[in-house]
Amino acid sequence: MKLKYISLIVAFLSFSCVEEKESSSINPENWSKRTIDISSKKALEYGKSYLSIYSQIYSITEHRKHNLTSMVSMRNTSETDTIYLLRAEYYDTHGTSVRKYFNSPIYLLPMETTEIVIDEIDVSGGTGSNFIIEWKIPKDCPEPIFEGIMTSTMGKQGLSFTTVSKRIE
Repeated sequence: MKLKYISLIVAFLSFSCVEEKESSSINPENWSKRTIDISSKKALEYGKSYLSIYSQIYSITEHRKHNLTSMVSMRNTSETDTIYLLRAEYYDTHGTSVRKYFNSPIYLLPMETTEIVIDEIDVSGGTGSNFIIEWKIPKDCPEPIFEGIMTSTMGKQGLSFTTVSKRIE
């Protein structure tokens, strides 16, 4: 009888082990496939944008927080020109860099969009997290759009809202 209980416990423990999950969708393969050398490209306009993101929001009181899944949507609004993203860096509430998403310029084809997803369990950014995104575009090209989409679902309740970047340089 004891052996039966021990076997049952061992089986339960082996099935209940959860594989550790990456805390944010950092897909280096995606970025490495998009890497491009732009040193030979002339007359590119430089820009820098600030985007607020919320990996947590306050719920009921300032002492209770609700975790969110956050997505940074990076969009090329040009129908004809390729644009270049130089840096996408994630900062926490205190202004400390959490991570950089690519180390070399990447491209977005005309009308193309790419995303960064920050998983709900990744609360490293806190309630006041943000991104700095640096970019270059050809002359007379429309500026890219950077949006934050935050979502969460619990039971039958859903929550979602968006933010839009502001050009700071």
